[in-house]
Amino acid sequence: MKQKPWLGSLALILAAVIWGSAFVAQRKGMEFNGPFTFNAIRCCIGALALGLVSLVLPKRAETDRRSTLLSGLCCGLCLFFATNLQQLGLVDTDAGKAGFITTFYIVMVPVAGLFLGKRCAGITWLAVVLAFAGLYFLCMSAGSFRLQQGDLLVFLSALCYTVHILLVDHFVLKADGVRMSCIQFAVCGLLSLIPAFALETPSLSDAGRGIIPLLYAGLFSCGVAYTMQIVGQKHLKPAVASLIMSMESVFAVLSGWLILHERLSARELLGCGLVFSAVLLVQLWPKKKKPE
Repeated sequence: MKQKPWLGSLALILAAVIWGSAFVAQRKGMEFNGPFTFNAIRCCIGALALGLVSLVLPKRAETDRRSTLLSGLCCGLCLFFATNLQQLGLVDTDAGKAGFITTFYIVMVPVAGLFLGKRCAGITWLAVVLAFAGLYFLCMSAGSFRLQQGDLLVFLSALCYTVHILLVDHFVLKADGVRMSCIQFAVCGLLSLIPAFALETPSLSDAGRGIIPLLYAGLFSCGVAYTMQIVGQKHLKPAVASLIMSMESVFAVLSGWLILHERLSARELLGCGLVFSAVLLVQLWPKKKKPE
């Protein structure tokens, strides 16, 4: 399959917009349900939606059923730890600091890629540093930085998201994207039900009261955005993909401004500008053509 960087970039930007705005749904959702219950329900909603879509989509000839199943299981297990660690961390730390720590994966993806024999162009490293500085100005408030229990959980979540991005990059060319995403959310949702019933008290009434954030997080954040991630990574290198996906922090701040009427400070606007500059730099910088 011929790679189309513009299509990959567009898909990942759409995913970043959805993930950023989903922070509002995640915060509101925990007013009615516990972290594990919230993740279990939203992942099952996402898996159901993608399952219905997969029934009407034709199976692509170049994909492999065994690879699709294996990739869904591996990515689903990784996603179980990533999403639940992040959700648990949001209970004890503020959203700004959590966003900053989560986006550590934009640094960890190219670093981890070095151990897998994947090289990054120098301009990618420059863009990573620029984006990292932007995320600091965007998400961190003035004052001292103290590592709390929630901060540690979100950092562990970032490690899991790093592994998830590399797993998707490994499986994405042989697996069916929509079916792979369906399986991974089914695995994540079913696994989340275990601690939900063991540690929390799920109820239909609580789920009903929080149905709006659950539907948004399930249908859009899970069903649409993670499928866009798989589609996007078919056409982009993992380091570049992680850089674009880190824009979710920018869209999280923007959605808070639009929906919750939060104001952007000069510090946050500077952070938005640095992140956008980093993404534009790595996308528009002229690449050397390989000799045929």
